[in-house]
Amino acid sequence: QNDDLLPVEPEKRTWRAYNYVAFWTADTFNINMWMIVSSMIQLGMSWWQAWICVWLGYGIAAPFLVLNARPGAIFHVMFPIVNRTSFGIFGSLWCVFNRAAMACIWYGVQASIGGSCVLVMLRAMWPSINDLSNSMPASSGTNTRDYLCFFLFWLISLPIIWFPVHKVRHFFLVTPILMPIASITFLIWCIVKAHGIGPIVHQPSTLHGSKLSWAMVASFMSCISNEVTLVTNAPDFASRARTPSAALYPQLFAIPLTASFVSLIGILVSSSSQAIYGEAIWSPIELLGTFLNDNPSKATRFGVWFISTSFMFAQVTTNICANSVSAGCDLTALFPRFINIRRGGYIAATVGLAMCPWNLLKNSNEFTSYLSAYSVFLSSIAGVMVTEYYIVRKGHYNVKDLYNTEKGSWYWYTYGINFRAYTAYIAGILINVVGFAGATGRTVPLAATRIYELSFFTGFGVSAIIYWALNRVFPVIGAADTFEESTYLVTNVRHAGRGMLRK
Repeated sequence: QNDDLLPVEPEKRTWRAYNYVAFWTADTFNINMWMIVSSMIQLGMSWWQAWICVWLGYGIAAPFLVLNARPGAIFHVMFPIVNRTSFGIFGSLWCVFNRAAMACIWYGVQASIGGSCVLVMLRAMWPSINDLSNSMPASSGTNTRDYLCFFLFWLISLPIIWFPVHKVRHFFLVTPILMPIASITFLIWCIVKAHGIGPIVHQPSTLHGSKLSWAMVASFMSCISNEVTLVTNAPDFASRARTPSAALYPQLFAIPLTASFVSLIGILVSSSSQAIYGEAIWSPIELLGTFLNDNPSKATRFGVWFISTSFMFAQVTTNICANSVSAGCDLTALFPRFINIRRGGYIAATVGLAMCPWNLLKNSNEFTSYLSAYSVFLSSIAGVMVTEYYIVRKGHYNVKDLYNTEKGSWYWYTYGINFRAYTAYIAGILINVVGFAGATGRTVPLAATRIYELSFFTGFGVSAIIYWALNRVFPVIGAADTFEESTYLVTNVRHAGRGMLRK
């Protein structure tokens, strides 16, 4: 009863190579990416060592994302449907729920950050907004001014959710034009104001030997953890690709290039801020807000307004491409009778509003630990999915059986659940459990800490190996000896799939 779950029709496969480049430019031009090296430099690394970590982290994440996106680009099905091939028709629901929950939480967090952009934008136009009287209780965790700005950002995002995935690509084309202009303008402004690029770029590393090595490992692994949610649900957007190659090379190169460019601008701007104010201000929105102190000129106010508005727009695009569409696809699979992608996106927005995300951001250490733990769950899912496609069934898909709940179909397994996949998934999580306990403050062996610092590789690798081994011992229907992507099975499958869903 839900066409959004069926393979995408040819007329909706509209994403070309430049759309994927625009998509990743829109996703990476956000405040979190701008500030990503701040924690690395605070650990004691030099700026160029931190920048190398960004290159490594996103350069490593990109091939994994492209690998997992391939089934979507070939068979034009989304993540919830691709996940059925490995976890089973009903077994996939837990994985889909995990990704949906993460998308809803991140939607609220990004909206809260976007609200700070709106505040600076409004201050540039009407400085009196900064003195707006507060009518909210202390228990709310916020005040009238900040909540108003958060709510305005939340409202601005709602119309974009209305557009279907194959049309929202046009919205992403604005950010690659707007944000480079705003970012370079911001950089030149700060360099002129500071009479140079500041002391951070001349600051040597205070770490050496193994301490430096493991600090760099932890740093580039944190970059991979930031990307693991999109690695997992990569088929969502790949399913709209006009050709499989459109979702391959553009994503492979755009991810590390855009991430490194944005983080480099962030380094240089923050370094200049230290020369201006005596301390590095890593948040671009906080720095713009500081420009508005002490009776700024009209030119300064206009510059701050333009740059903050650009960041606000970038936060909207990030929230749409990384969170609302993903949540919409996942919630559609969880409740296909009642929800489609559009409704799921609005549900994510509602959850993001109701969860009071500013309270999560107040304790960044706990929130970071939570996100690191969740990356372990998702990397184990991705490990099983990639092994299923490339090693177990070697590209062979029975698309019709993706919607078939009859015994003997390829993806029915045991009452709709593939216990091989769940065994591998749990194994990928367990290897990191002790290390995660150490990250929360408990005393654990050093080896467990090192394993956890490599959590994406250990979670992905262990789940992949265990899943492969179990399939060797207990072969599944459709296991293949040679790699072949059989696209002919997609023909007329929408009619077959619709019948299965209505059964």
